Amino acid sequence: MTLGGSTSKIASLVRPTLEKLEQIYRRPLFDLIQESRRVFLEFWPKNEVQLCTLLSVKTGGCSEDCGYCAQSAHYDTGLKKERLMTTSEVLPVAERAKQNGSTRFCMGAAWKGVRDGDPKFETMLETVREVSKLGMEVCVTLGQLGDIEARKLKEAGLTAYNHNIDTSPEHYKKIVTTHTFEDRLNTIGSVQRAGLSVCCGGIIGLGENDTDRLKMLEVLCSLDPEPESVPINCLTPIEGTPLAKTPPIDVFELVRLIATARIVLPKAKIRLSAGRDRLTREAQALCLFAGANSIFYGDKLLTASNPEVDDDRALLKSLGLEPQTPYSDQPQPTCTL
Repeated sequence: MTLGGSTSKIASLVRPTLEKLEQIYRRPLFDLIQESRRVFLEFWPKNEVQLCTLLSVKTGGCSEDCGYCAQSAHYDTGLKKERLMTTSEVLPVAERAKQNGSTRFCMGAAWKGVRDGDPKFETMLETVREVSKLGMEVCVTLGQLGDIEARKLKEAGLTAYNHNIDTSPEHYKKIVTTHTFEDRLNTIGSVQRAGLSVCCGGIIGLGENDTDRLKMLEVLCSLDPEPESVPINCLTPIEGTPLAKTPPIDVFELVRLIATARIVLPKAKIRLSAGRDRLTREAQALCLFAGANSIFYGDKLLTASNPEVDDDRALLKSLGLEPQTPYSDQPQPTCTL
């Protein structure tokens, strides 16, 4: 697979081809889950789940036209545009997240990107500095950035940068027109060069097919180093967006993707992300058994709903799972066949 002239570093090591991914993905479901569970236990032997809290620090009014997003200024979704939160406003939320058991605190801002010297970027740097003092992993998603911005975020204490590729390169242009798939890879390249962990995954339910999903995995396995975290989101249809009428994804399709991701990205944290509030407890348990080992924890994800904290505590307790502690060293995931 060729990714054009991306500045993102591509691995020279052998990586799974689309044909190999197809072979893994299309196994009988029980055989697939059995293999993903074997891989999971080899690399993640403890009964742990990473608990992450996600806060929208700047909501609405985004200039991008992502067809799934309630925060795009291109669509009338009824969402009120809000200013960037100050550090003093964010810190109490981060402190509560830690008290509730979260070990990673994630902050998202609805805008195209950030540039060095911009007052809003300086505010985010200060917020990262203060949140990092709480002892949690700190992740942000601020849109596009370059080498200078990534380096300064690293120096401020940032652990990871989230920048999802969403879907395959071919399908991406059908859901976003204000930036390109290559733009996403360029930002990921800057994050890698700064020595930050890459948090990068996708969304299923965007009208894509199975091949698009596997091509997305193919790209993730091509990154060097590969993502430390891989969020798997299920589309939450938002009235007013182009994808508002998209039908829900069959849970077994979600499980297949999680299991395949676990097999080819064994050391990554596979995060069961948006759309989890639409899954039954049994479906969530199956996803965790198949290889997911991270969830967003708290009753809100940016602008979307999420299971209540008490419900998640009860689920984890019933499954015998404990919160995962923050890592101290930069992980180096390896893609396997």
